[in-house]
Amino acid sequence: MANDVKPKRLIVAINPGSAGGGRKAIGPIVVQGLRGSGHDVTELQEDSYQELLVNARAAIATEPDGFVVVGGDGMVNLGANMVAGTTVPLGIVSSGTGNDTARSLNLPFDDTAASVAALGEALQHEPRVIDAAIMRFADPVTGAPTERWFACSLSAGFDASVNERANRMKHPRGPSRYIIALVIELARLKPYHYTLTLDGEQLEVDANMVSIGNGVSLGGGMMITPDAKMDDGLLDVMIVRPLSRINFLRIFPSVFKGTHVTRKEVSIIRARTVRIEGQGVVITADGESVGPAPVDVELVPGALRVLAPPAP
Repeated sequence: MANDVKPKRLIVAINPGSAGGGRKAIGPIVVQGLRGSGHDVTELQEDSYQELLVNARAAIATEPDGFVVVGGDGMVNLGANMVAGTTVPLGIVSSGTGNDTARSLNLPFDDTAASVAALGEALQHEPRVIDAAIMRFADPVTGAPTERWFACSLSAGFDASVNERANRMKHPRGPSRYIIALVIELARLKPYHYTLTLDGEQLEVDANMVSIGNGVSLGGGMMITPDAKMDDGLLDVMIVRPLSRINFLRIFPSVFKGTHVTRKEVSIIRARTVRIEGQGVVITADGESVGPAPVDVELVPGALRVLAPPAP
């Protein structure tokens, strides 16, 4: 990172889940590099996610020049929920499994050193302003009305079940975890009956999965909504109508190129507000568990500032 960068006051939050793993040194390396460039850095490395949440909220209240997360999409989701709707920009150093938000922002997602360098470069420029989505749902434990943000994607149905299984798996590391989880969940593949309300228009549909993209991918590079833009004021809603297991496997490889959207069973609808209802439908967002449907989603244009290059 360049030494002539105007010093910034930064908070760096490190994924507690990586504390005992092979990547445990990444956080301190990021902190050391930022301090070496003259920045005033406060490091948050807590023993638990809950402790991190409490201390992150307190740190954000001091209005730093940036809130940097070190980890995967779960940490990006934490960061988005800390700074969405504020003027504090979010920085991302990717060291997780999927890193789909980084992909969607054209940031390095599979090279931590490049990710650190990109952060240093971004600190020399004005933050990019992007949209973020707010979810409203009932807390699965207490039933209390709850609000939460997501930056990249929401899954409802089969893809959410795959995400939840992948999150429970310890091995392997990397996107292959999602492939293994998908193969296991494929044995349970079945259509759900959804009631979707898109910008006030109700749609009844049987489908294997419904996904919402603010970004382009989920699950470590599955390009579910390949034409989504993070600053166009709209969400891309992908609907996959019922498929047999064999046809699902035939279509599946094309999701990594985004060409699945040409299939007759797949449709994309753009909307600013989305309500998802469906018996047995499970929701995840940015790879993190939300709970059962229903969920209301509203895109908020310009809600999030990110330390990332301008849109291409």
